Amino acid sequence: MKPVLHAALLAPLLLLTHAWSVTPCNAADPPNVIVFLADDLGWGDLGCYGHPKIQTPNLDRFASEGVRFTQAYAACGVCSPSRSSILTGRTPYRNGVWRWLPVGNEAHLRESEITIPETLRPLGYQTMHSGKWHLNGYFNSDEQPQPDDHGYDWWFATQNNASPSHKDPINFVRNRKAVGPLEGFSAPLVAEEASSWLKQQRDPNRPFFITVWTHEPHLPIESDPKFQQLYSEIDNPGIRQHHGNVTQLDHAFGNLMKTVDELGLRDNTFVIFTSDNGPEGSGKGNLKNPQSQQNRTWGSTGGLRGRKRDSHEGGIRVPGIVRWPGKIRPGTVSDVPIIGSDIFTTVLEIAGAPVPSDRTIDGVNLLPACEGKELERSVPLFWRTHIAPPASHAAMRIGDWKIVADQKLERFQLYQIAKDWKEENDLADEMPEKLAEMKAKFMEVWEGVENEGPKEWWVNQPEGGKRKKGPKLSDGTDKTGDFDVVKGATVSRSELGYLLDSGQSEGFALQKLDVPVQESATFRIQYRSVIDDVTKNACFCFGAEPVNDRLHKAGTLIGMGRHGAFDGSWANVKIGASKLGNFAPTDMFDATVTIDLDHGKLILKVNETRIEHQLPSNLESVDYVGIYAKNTKSEFSKITRVK
Repeated sequence: MKPVLHAALLAPLLLLTHAWSVTPCNAADPPNVIVFLADDLGWGDLGCYGHPKIQTPNLDRFASEGVRFTQAYAACGVCSPSRSSILTGRTPYRNGVWRWLPVGNEAHLRESEITIPETLRPLGYQTMHSGKWHLNGYFNSDEQPQPDDHGYDWWFATQNNASPSHKDPINFVRNRKAVGPLEGFSAPLVAEEASSWLKQQRDPNRPFFITVWTHEPHLPIESDPKFQQLYSEIDNPGIRQHHGNVTQLDHAFGNLMKTVDELGLRDNTFVIFTSDNGPEGSGKGNLKNPQSQQNRTWGSTGGLRGRKRDSHEGGIRVPGIVRWPGKIRPGTVSDVPIIGSDIFTTVLEIAGAPVPSDRTIDGVNLLPACEGKELERSVPLFWRTHIAPPASHAAMRIGDWKIVADQKLERFQLYQIAKDWKEENDLADEMPEKLAEMKAKFMEVWEGVENEGPKEWWVNQPEGGKRKKGPKLSDGTDKTGDFDVVKGATVSRSELGYLLDSGQSEGFALQKLDVPVQESATFRIQYRSVIDDVTKNACFCFGAEPVNDRLHKAGTLIGMGRHGAFDGSWANVKIGASKLGNFAPTDMFDATVTIDLDHGKLILKVNETRIEHQLPSNLESVDYVGIYAKNTKSEFSKITRVK
């Protein structure tokens, strides 16, 4: 893909001027910029934000050297959308990254969006990304834009999580080439890549823009024993893992800041540290299964209501710390609300780049807030999270007031956040006039976003892509003797191999593998429809258990004209990955399905079509493979394993 030079980049630049913190930069000495982003780090997870146990000496010191924001917000309650807003300055549904992006999803950060690195490169900036990317469903592929298509000269990244965990990851890509297995832990590896780039790759005569986005403390958590040892007095191994993971993140941040100092870059480098959303899980772990990943979800909201995915404060309020020597007074604490999309506008303005004028930019320059000065916003702070609890699907804040809307936009809550930061006192009934005022503005922003964003992406995935359970299937009939489990269908022999008749329901026939798949394996199968009806489909299926809701399907949705993959029942077919195919309904299809548990995905190849689909992180073994159809009759060959 070719980089796009937008006409909006030629618009005039307006620079704010304040005595201490927003003095315009000398064009001959533009500042360097580092945006350091943690993953699932809660508002209360750092020592400088009041955590009583977690040790974060580097970030605590960093906070004393700049400004610590008490009301910093992520732009969304989940990861991909928040990241998109940092790079574009636009609320997620407006820029198109409306949901977290599983492998194979059609949504992505479009090339039509203007990003920070794309804007800074014409000004002579070198650009580098290290760590989690999570802004496309087809990673390291020409099917969707990659980091270099968005202006990065150098990148070292994963699509989503470090796999198989933070320890010894195997799924990093550097500049479109797979790196292979690495030794060490994710955050220090990601920081070391940035440090190495600063030392060995950059031109010291040019400014730089770097994004360092760690995987910690997102699940699956794995922490270096030396950081767990700091919490040896804690009996629960899950707490030791979680707290050690945050300290591991802090250590990585400290290593990068040490490199900045060693290279003499501190005084001319603007650094911001924040998180993409609130903490995962309940915050209470899983005491019944102390070694499980769920028992490592001990992140703290600092007492805020809600957690990751929520539009209440605990899902969106995060740490936010900024250092810029000589521009920001050390040891400052600011209560002024800022949001992730502000990073875009701030970086462009301090670098002397034009802010785009051909589109809505939600973010504003946050530098006045570093002095405690209120920010003037043409668009209020706004959140919409596709998998938020139904009662708190979206929210908007203006000044001290916050409105929270349910998924149907029928019920609204009203809070005076400055006084009620825990959102315990809903004032909607007591203050109907204020509620009406906030609701009117909320709907104005909502409709503006809906009209500007690629609405078809979320309309086609109702309920935000939440997975649904299917009906319980009755026992089926195996007339061949070749299958171990048959549900909802009858399987018999045919000319091709097998005929699967699912009648008026979903149905499958499974064979139990002699040796389960625990890393990767590829299977080949042929199939075709044998009826003349609207509903035609045929899929290979697999899973750890012989239960329809836990099986994963990959094949052809013949009646829909698509090839695709999805999880669980047919009710989830629209939230899977699929592509239009060029075929006739009577065609024979030849498919290969690669199950890659190491990288957490399946790859379906049907004729000339290739589809990737993300598998659940808890799928550690495949014990069954088989055939699947819904409300139809389909014919299948025998399943063969490709060596």
